[in-house]
Amino acid sequence: MFNSSTNSSANNCSHSTVVTKTVIPLVYCLIFIVGFSLNSVAAWIFLYVSSKKSFIVYLKNIVVADLLMSLTFPFKILADSEIAPPQLNTFVCRYSAVVFYTNMYIGITFFGLIGFDRYYKIVKPLFTSFVHTVNYSKVVSIIVWLLLMLISLPNMILTNEITKENYSRKCIGLKSELGRQWHKASSYICTGIFWVVFLLLIIFYTSISKKIYSSYKKFRRNSDVTKRKTSRNIFSIMFVFVICFVPYHLCRIPYTLSQTSSQFNCQSKKTLFYAKEFTLVLSAANVCLDPIIYFFLCLPFKEKLYQKLHLKLKTSDEVEISKSRRSNTSGKYKHSVGSGL
Repeated sequence: MFNSSTNSSANNCSHSTVVTKTVIPLVYCLIFIVGFSLNSVAAWIFLYVSSKKSFIVYLKNIVVADLLMSLTFPFKILADSEIAPPQLNTFVCRYSAVVFYTNMYIGITFFGLIGFDRYYKIVKPLFTSFVHTVNYSKVVSIIVWLLLMLISLPNMILTNEITKENYSRKCIGLKSELGRQWHKASSYICTGIFWVVFLLLIIFYTSISKKIYSSYKKFRRNSDVTKRKTSRNIFSIMFVFVICFVPYHLCRIPYTLSQTSSQFNCQSKKTLFYAKEFTLVLSAANVCLDPIIYFFLCLPFKEKLYQKLHLKLKTSDEVEISKSRRSNTSGKYKHSVGSGL
């Protein structure tokens, strides 16, 4: 009874517009081209980077997750633009969309693990534990993949209300009653994962900033360079989370409720649908920004990239020497001008 009433109301409340059929697919095309290209290069570079540190192991996992996530974009583009037959939308709902969300939350979780790793190595350097070992990070990586896959797998299995007459373009219309309930539960779980990781990152990076600033203020060594580098690294990660993920997770629960409850009218469902689609574009754009984070966050990655491009990478010392020379030259010039006057 619930399925039939929900499906009939869904059919009477169409979300298909020029924006959803043309504009959003075009944006996804751009994200796919840029994101897949950058992550392919990142994956190639990481093949030459040794996994000697935990955070490198985590970064490599993010690259894999982003690549898999990028591969789902062409299916979404074809389904949303309604170029492909309705059968493709069934494939997107049952498999492609599930892979998309699974890998998005895998990437989010690994960024949380990177924050945890940086926190203990910088704020608590004397704290020796097996959590610092590469083997531990590899075991944790396997556990993360397995857990997120276990959460997502029922969404594939329970999208089983498919007949020749029911190639619905709304994924919720293809789910059984149990599938709807699991969809709601998994949405709550994944949203909870994001907010926990986000809050932990704020705590971790605030503590790291305080530790580094106080340390270099005390010893007065390259404090300006260190402050700039630390601020840049922290800002880049938090920027990605705030811009890409926060908007989507603010509207995910209301949107999920609008799918699984009959308490929402058509206008409310449309509003939440458009909010979800636009904010999901921001989340998808994360695959374009992550490779930039690798460049700033991982020195071995940066070194290998420069090496493959046959470019010379300046060290921090060389940069400081160059600045010092420019400063001295400028000082001498001002002195000579002052003497001439």
